[in-house]
Amino acid sequence: MKKFQVSMLACVLSVTAVLAGCGGSKEAAGSNNQAGGSSAPQGQTASAGKPVEIDFWYALGGKNGEYIEKMVKDFNASHKDIVVKPSYQGNYYENHSKVLAAVTAGNQPDVTMVEVGSIGAFADAKVLEDLGPYANGAEKQKYIPGLLGNSYWKDKLYAVPFNRSTPLLYVNRDMLKAAGLDPNGPKSWEELRQFSEALTKKDGGKTSQYGFSTAIDIWFYEALVLQSGGTILTDDNKQLAINNEAGKAPLQFWTSMLKEGVMKAPPGEKYNAWDVAKQDFLNEKVAMIFSSTGDLRGLKEGAKFEVGAAFMPANKSYGAPTGGANLVMLAKSSDDEKKAAWEFMQWMTDTKQTIPFSLESGYMPVTAEAVESDEMKQAYEKEPNFEVAVKQLEYASPRPMVPGYKELQEVIMTEIQRAVLGQASVDEAIQRADEKAQKLLKK
Repeated sequence: MKKFQVSMLACVLSVTAVLAGCGGSKEAAGSNNQAGGSSAPQGQTASAGKPVEIDFWYALGGKNGEYIEKMVKDFNASHKDIVVKPSYQGNYYENHSKVLAAVTAGNQPDVTMVEVGSIGAFADAKVLEDLGPYANGAEKQKYIPGLLGNSYWKDKLYAVPFNRSTPLLYVNRDMLKAAGLDPNGPKSWEELRQFSEALTKKDGGKTSQYGFSTAIDIWFYEALVLQSGGTILTDDNKQLAINNEAGKAPLQFWTSMLKEGVMKAPPGEKYNAWDVAKQDFLNEKVAMIFSSTGDLRGLKEGAKFEVGAAFMPANKSYGAPTGGANLVMLAKSSDDEKKAAWEFMQWMTDTKQTIPFSLESGYMPVTAEAVESDEMKQAYEKEPNFEVAVKQLEYASPRPMVPGYKELQEVIMTEIQRAVLGQASVDEAIQRADEKAQKLLKK
């Protein structure tokens, strides 16, 4: 697998048809600050001494959302010429839908979080502001290279990394130790199967503890395809590339473990299934799960056992798609709002802010300076789990980003779930996904 791939693949939202020609400007005040020391376009950004007000929509709830609110409060306290108004809009799916509706209505936010695979779709629909004139190339020195793959669309910068993640394997180290297994977790698919067999328990003919569980989710499927030496799309992004050994391997692996009774496919769809898997893990009904590095803090605090984080096990190689969200600026905001928005985006992703946000949430720090800082090195030494995702970036790739991938990922998820539920064979599910992809990728 190539390290730090930056080729664009595909996306999570198809917005071109919905948003073409839509949008509206909001009236703005201004600020006189150039954004974050960058070469942002010059001009007055304060009107009659009044601060610029900008809207920021975010998509993290719980304690992570509370910390984002704190960050915004700190920004406002230190920037008297800008007032950021934060608003929680639900999870990624919900936030995306609300952004689409707001752009159509002409009352969109100025800054929002966008799941990384959606950047291409929004940018292609001309919803996002080109950040190149603001960053002036400085993003390549500031941010971790492996996190920039989903920041560009058609060679233009449209987003900056914010709460970034990779999928990880979480293990109950107490259970692994009790079973005589390596508490650091399995390193390969075959070891994952062996560990799962050893950790599965039955009581009266019923399974009381599963060795492994994962939501049957597109993100995890993408990871296993990468680990099998494949890709989701062809190099030209015009065809689905999973109707082969690499694309079928994840489903063959999952279905065999399910038939053996050592893996649980949690009920529910999308993030509901994730929540079930995490709760089963915390309730010690499952010994190992796939989840995001952004869940690290919550799992550690909620568990009554020692939680371990590890690379996703390898097949032919290690591999994982990057994930999480980037910050973007909306194109229909006024010039004053855009200048204020850029300053806010830079501040939110500066080393001084990304270190505590990473340690608070489990998401990766996004700047190269942060990873090399004494503070992060000391934190990693004290809690090695926090460094796992950063190390796994060596084997990471950007998520697919072409506009048609929103519908296509839904097709893929539907088909792989049919295979897992026994409603279709692996070959039938992949073939059907491939047939539907022909129409969706004709763009």
